[in-house]
Amino acid sequence: MSPILIAGTIIVSLALLFYSVGIITEQRRHRITSPVLFFLTVGVVLDITATVCMIIGSTQSPFSLHGILGYSSLAGMTAVTVMAWSQRRRKGDIEVPRGLHLSSRLAYVWWVLTYVASALLVMWRP
Repeated sequence: MSPILIAGTIIVSLALLFYSVGIITEQRRHRITSPVLFFLTVGVVLDITATVCMIIGSTQSPFSLHGILGYSSLAGMTAVTVMAWSQRRRKGDIEVPRGLHLSSRLAYVWWVLTYVASALLVMWRP
């Protein structure tokens, strides 16, 4: 495996860590706090960085099943992060609206499933 793909793999694992802390904290406290925004934002930045590394380092098409899964999960987590920032800026520190609370959970579950599925796709690639 090329060094850039190894870097991408490490970075996407760090994104998983940051997303996990951010989403689990939001789900438990039902609030969008500064730490939640920090962890979600860093998770998105790391995920984008990992995606770029994987595109550069891969010999496969960026529009493979692996790529499409990754882009869709990145889009979901980016949307949740933008909604969280928007909610916090407009209304401050209030309880997370039910729709955002559910959306963040669904986006996170999709991201984790994509993370696992992508790892399996790479392992099974000839």
